[in-house]
Amino acid sequence: MSETLFEVRRRTFDTPHFRGIEFIEVEAKSIINKVPGNYLPFGYTINPYRGCSHACSYCISGDTPILMADGRTKPISDIRVGDEIYGTEFGGKYRRYVKTRVAAHWSTVKPAYRVTLADGTELVASEDHRFLTKLRGWKYVTGSMSGENQRPYLTTNNELLGTGRFAKAPEHTLDYKRGYLCGMIRGDGHLAVHRYQRAGRRNGDVYQFRLALKDFVALRRTQEFLRSWDVETSEFLYLEAAGNHNEMRAIRTQRRSHYETIREVVEWPGEPSTDWVKGFLAGIFDAEGSYSRGVLRVSNTDTELIGQIATAFTELGFRRIVEAPRLNTPSGDVRPNKEVQCVRLLGGLEEAMRFFHTVDPAITRKRSIERSCIKTSTDLRVVSIRPLGVALPMYDITTGTGDFIANGVVSHNCFARSTHTFLDMDAGRDFESKIVVKVNAPELLRKELSAKKWKGEHIAMGTNTDPYQRAEGRYRLMRGIVGTLGEFRNPFSILTKGTLILRDLDLLVEASKVTNVACAMSIPTLDEDVWRRSEPGTPHPRKRVEAVRKLNEAGIPTGIMLAPILPGISDAPHQIMDVVKAAVDAGATHLTPILLHLRPVVREEYMGWLQADYPGLVKRYEDLYADNAYGPKAARNALAGRVKGLLAAAGGLKPLVDEPPQRFVRRATKPASEQLRLL
Repeated sequence: MSETLFEVRRRTFDTPHFRGIEFIEVEAKSIINKVPGNYLPFGYTINPYRGCSHACSYCISGDTPILMADGRTKPISDIRVGDEIYGTEFGGKYRRYVKTRVAAHWSTVKPAYRVTLADGTELVASEDHRFLTKLRGWKYVTGSMSGENQRPYLTTNNELLGTGRFAKAPEHTLDYKRGYLCGMIRGDGHLAVHRYQRAGRRNGDVYQFRLALKDFVALRRTQEFLRSWDVETSEFLYLEAAGNHNEMRAIRTQRRSHYETIREVVEWPGEPSTDWVKGFLAGIFDAEGSYSRGVLRVSNTDTELIGQIATAFTELGFRRIVEAPRLNTPSGDVRPNKEVQCVRLLGGLEEAMRFFHTVDPAITRKRSIERSCIKTSTDLRVVSIRPLGVALPMYDITTGTGDFIANGVVSHNCFARSTHTFLDMDAGRDFESKIVVKVNAPELLRKELSAKKWKGEHIAMGTNTDPYQRAEGRYRLMRGIVGTLGEFRNPFSILTKGTLILRDLDLLVEASKVTNVACAMSIPTLDEDVWRRSEPGTPHPRKRVEAVRKLNEAGIPTGIMLAPILPGISDAPHQIMDVVKAAVDAGATHLTPILLHLRPVVREEYMGWLQADYPGLVKRYEDLYADNAYGPKAARNALAGRVKGLLAAAGGLKPLVDEPPQRFVRRATKPASEQLRLL
């Protein structure tokens, strides 16, 4: 069942718990949500709330250039949902560039800070934006060592990860176009006049221009640029696709005036302008260049052309060498190819990116950096962080990888904020301070349970957002939801960290008499220090244990999720034994241990926290999660075995009693004889 909202009302409460939070009260059109896929043990869920007052927000200036999947850049203000851009992910032991899509885009207004790096890169961002540092993981623009704003934050000499600031793309001036045509046509074109006598004609000269390419984008750019000199060409199929070879198309003209114009356009200029040099390098790279395995080179057999290419590289400030490619001989020896020479760019990925953005070749497949490691020789140390003293429009996006490349550095984004955009809300600022409350959830649930298409399937709650978060104390939606589910005898379960669930104990007991009801409480540790460091803002773990005990004493089968277990922090035998004993004493029906998962983005944030709070464990985690986000299978199996052994030593868990049969009764304005029952 899809979820659509309407009739929005906004409210604020001037109380300590809710100060600064706005509640968006909505009338939902549906409340039972179908879970996509079949990888979970339940098919339906209910989420009466969306949003979180503890969420972070990340925003950067609208003119910040973002690295697109085609190798070009676009201001973040112009990014749209569905655009393909570059993000990053771990591949083996290294973080690599990968392509990802934009899932959400939003704007807000926030106080602006300017972060300046040693190479001159400037980033204008909000104080709660995060960037990836080389040694300390994700860090906020600003923060503090203690108090409410305690968090890892940037300081001078922190080194960011990325390629460094993006170069400005060239304008396609007439000089740029002339340079591009010179490079393309001299590199890959055919421009000739054939002289011979024809009977009855004074002059039998045939003028010919032809350019054949398998990359149509470069062919079309050449065709477009030639029109600036009134040269029209016709396009035709030059070579059909066969085997591993792609189709080639070509453009041509045989008019003498066109031939003479083209010949004039591609002449070497006496004093080439910077625009001409940029265009020339773009054209010759499209014609004869390559970029593979981190090596950018342009090859040709024409020594004059090689000299011009080398000079053009130097004029734009690129370091390069001229060399002969090495060939493998039949005997297995490697020797230089004396016929072909190449100009090779020095400086690695950073210089290749600067080359692409400075000259703007047309063929985007040659600009791909996908799967390249994020390694840099550019000095990306933070040299200053200064408030601008003004609030500016800020933008952010959600991507599949959880990050993106902003002006050459790896920038964090938010996964969950896109859920706010369906209400046309500001997902940047609103997500952390505006909680969506589906105020009609109980009434709507009654309507959906009465519908003919509902068959009484199990409903799981707490699978996305905690139904017993702080807002529930005011709105009391769960009382209506639990009461309605009990009335319809519809089976359900609840996963929560909130001890507020005890408020509804009476309704849970009533529902358990007529249908299957189960609960689980998330309690990863009882260690006071670990809890305060890793799970601030949640109810005390001892209070959660007490809630488990009371639920079980009342006849509600309730277990404990021992998750996540943090290696070296909360996995000591005595720490796990404390939770095991508490589970046994509380009459828990199950105890499920789960080792910490470190998926992309979560990994960087966690490693930054680890570096700050437990620096001695960083190397252990790097080794433990080098190849698997879930940790080694052997470690997971060992953990399960250890918990099983500790449970046996502690006397074992409370045996499950026979569950009552599932019953679902459709309540509607129909005779009892027409009501559907599942026994």
